Amino acid sequence: MLLIVLAYLGGVLTILSPCILPVLPFVFARSDQPFVRSGLPLLAGMAATFAVVATFAAVGGGWVAQANQYGRWIAIVLLAVFGLTLLLPKFADRLMQPLVNAGNRLSNAAQQGGAPSIGSSFLLGIATGLLWAPCAGPILGLVLTGAALRGASIGTTVLLLAYAAGAATSLGVALLIGGRVFAAMKRSLGAGEWIRRGIGVAMLAGVAAIALGLDTGVLTRISTVATGGLEQHLVDAFAPSSNSSMAMSANGDQGNAMKAASQDAANGADGAEGAQGGAMMKASGAMAMTAAAATKSSLPVLGQLPALTGAVQWLNSPPLTADALRGKVVVVDFWTYSCINCLRSLPYVEAWARKYQDKGLVVIGVHAPEFAFERNIDNVKKATHDLGVNYPVAIDNDYAIWRSFDNQYWPAHYFADAQGKIRYTHFGEGEYDKSERVIQQLLVEAGHADAANVPLGLGDAKANGVQAQADEADMRSPETYVGFQRAEGFSSPGGVVQDRAHDYPAPTKLDVNEWGLAGDWNVSAENATLAKADGQIVYRFHARDLHLVLGPSADGKPVRFRVTVDGKAPGDAHGSDIAADGSGTVTGQRLYQLVRQPGDVADHTFAIQFLDPGVQAFAFTFG
Repeated sequence: MLLIVLAYLGGVLTILSPCILPVLPFVFARSDQPFVRSGLPLLAGMAATFAVVATFAAVGGGWVAQANQYGRWIAIVLLAVFGLTLLLPKFADRLMQPLVNAGNRLSNAAQQGGAPSIGSSFLLGIATGLLWAPCAGPILGLVLTGAALRGASIGTTVLLLAYAAGAATSLGVALLIGGRVFAAMKRSLGAGEWIRRGIGVAMLAGVAAIALGLDTGVLTRISTVATGGLEQHLVDAFAPSSNSSMAMSANGDQGNAMKAASQDAANGADGAEGAQGGAMMKASGAMAMTAAAATKSSLPVLGQLPALTGAVQWLNSPPLTADALRGKVVVVDFWTYSCINCLRSLPYVEAWARKYQDKGLVVIGVHAPEFAFERNIDNVKKATHDLGVNYPVAIDNDYAIWRSFDNQYWPAHYFADAQGKIRYTHFGEGEYDKSERVIQQLLVEAGHADAANVPLGLGDAKANGVQAQADEADMRSPETYVGFQRAEGFSSPGGVVQDRAHDYPAPTKLDVNEWGLAGDWNVSAENATLAKADGQIVYRFHARDLHLVLGPSADGKPVRFRVTVDGKAPGDAHGSDIAADGSGTVTGQRLYQLVRQPGDVADHTFAIQFLDPGVQAFAFTFG
C-alpha cells in the first residue's frame, strides 16, 4: 500500500517540474469547456497512454527476467539511466524527445477544427501523456526496472495506474482552478527541481553500491517486499476464493504467516509478516488438513486444473500448459528447496515420476520461494540437480501459479485426471501410499490398466540425509526463524536490535525451544548476518534431527563452523553436513543437517560457532 501511495504522489508532484509547462496551455485551453465532454476525455486519454506503457512493462519485464543474471545487470543499467534523467534535465529532454515530438503532433491535430469534441479531447489526453514523458520517465523507469528484476506482475500494473491517477489528479485540479494553480507552480519550480536532482544522486549511489556487490541480493529482497503484500491485498479484494472452485478455499499467498503445527493451523494466521510479506504455511505430517478421502470407488471432482502460466523459467522441460497436458494424469507438487517438509516428501514424488512416466503420468514441480535466495534461478538449478529432480520444474518466483491454484502450503500435491479435472489433494508429508493409489486409479481411468499392478512405495530407493522421514512421535521443537520479523523464543539478554550490528551476550540459561545469539550480529527481517568471526547461535531443543538454513558471506566466501551438543563434539549424533568432531563449512545457500541423534531423544543444547564472518542464518527446522 505504501508503494501505491508513493506512486500516486509521484504522479501528483510531476506538475511541479519545469517540463510540465508545455502541457499546461493545452489543459487551460479546455478549462472553460464542459468537464464531461472535454476534461474527462482528456484525462482518460492520458490514462490510456499509461496503460500502453504498462503493457510494454509486462512484456519487456518478463523477457528480461528470463535472462537471469544478465537481466539483473540490464536492470542496473536502466536504474543508472533513469537516475541520470533525474539529475540532468537536459539529458532527460533528449531521451524523451521522440515522445515529445509525437505529443506535439497529436496536440496540433486535437486543436484543429471547430468546437471541442469527446474524440479530440481524448486525443489531446494521449498527447498530454506523451508530452509529460520528460517528467514521468524517471518514475516509469523505476517501475519498468522492477518488472525487469522480477518479471511482470500485478504490482507493476497497479503502480503504473497509481502514477497515472496522480498525474490525472494534477491535471484535474489545473482544469478546475486554472491560473491560480499555474502561478503557484511557477513559485515552486526551483525547489521541485532540487528535490528531483537529490533523488537522482541517491539513486546513482544505490546503483553503484549494488553494482560493486556492497549489498548483494538487495534487489531481490526489494522486489519481494514491494509486491508480496500488495498482490495479496488485491487478490483478497478482487478475487476471493470459492469453495466451488477448489477443495482448499482459503486465500493462499505470502501475505499471511502461519505455522505448520496443527494447533496453529486451527488458530489461523498469526499476522506476522516476513521479508516476503509473510511466511506461507509449511504443512507437516501432523496436520489434519487433507482432502476428502480417496477410495477405489470414488474420487470427487474438486475443480479444473488451472493454467500453468506465469513461471519465470522452466527446468527440464519447455513450458507446459493445462491444455497441452490433456490425456495425461498430472501431479503438481508445490515445493521450495530449503523447506525440510518438501525435502522429506521429494523422494516419493521422484519415485512416482520414475515408476509411472511410461504409463501416462506427468509430475510437475512448482518451485515457489520462501527466502530471497531461493528466487535465484542458479540456486534452484543447482538444488534440482543435487536432489536428482529430473521431471519438469516451473520456477514460480512471482507466485502466479501459486495463486491460480489458490494454494497455501508447502508441500502441496494436486492430482488431476486425464480430462484436466483435479480429483484429489494432499497437503504436507505422509499418506504416500494413499496418494500413490490415487495415481494408479486415475491412470486406470485413463486406460492404463496395468498401473494398478505396480508395487507401492519407493522400491529400491531410500530417503537419506535430510530427506529421511522425521521422528514425529518425539519431536517437540517447532520451526524457528532467525530474522526478527518472525522470530520466536529469542532469549539473548536485551532482546533483538534490528537492522544494525550489535554485540550480543550469550544467554546464560535456556529452556526448551529458547535460543540466542552471541557475538557481533546484524539481525534483519529475514536473517541474521555475522559481522565478526567467532559468533555463535545456541538452541535448547527436543528432536532427533536439527537443521539450520544457512548461506555464506555476501561475497560468496565459504564460512567454517563447529557444532557442539551439550558442550561436546556430536560424535555419532552428527548430521550429514558435518563431521563427528562437529566441523563443517557453509558453501551455499541451503538447509544444513547438523544433528541426527541415534537412540532415544532427549532435551539437548545445540551450539554452532562460526570461525569466519559473513554467514547468514535463516531458520531452524527439526525432524
